[in-house]
Amino acid sequence: MKIAITYDRETGNVFQHFGKTEFFKIYEIQDGKILNSEVIDNGGNTHHAIPPYLKKIGVETLILGGRGQGAVEAIAASGLKEIPGITGSADEAAALFAEGKLLGNANAICDHHNHKE
Repeated sequence: MKIAITYDRETGNVFQHFGKTEFFKIYEIQDGKILNSEVIDNGGNTHHAIPPYLKKIGVETLILGGRGQGAVEAIAASGLKEIPGITGSADEAAALFAEGKLLGNANAICDHHNHKE
């Protein structure tokens, strides 16, 4: 299984604004273990174009921090599973996911979307 985590290259943490994510850390997971990982860029995509891009490269599950309603809809339309509301280390989140222990927050909506983007 391939998962993607919104990624802050400076800190190694889960990036908290989905639509402005420049990088993703992609993990290959099998039998509860991380087999490998790599950091990729967003393919030049933003907001609504990111979920189809991730799906096209074989991602099944997206782990992220906050996202606006448009992103919620785009993620669902792409067929990706999502685990929102995750903070802290991307590697730790991936390890918890591999073990079946990562709990998200479905209400993790960005609260700054009162402006036009």
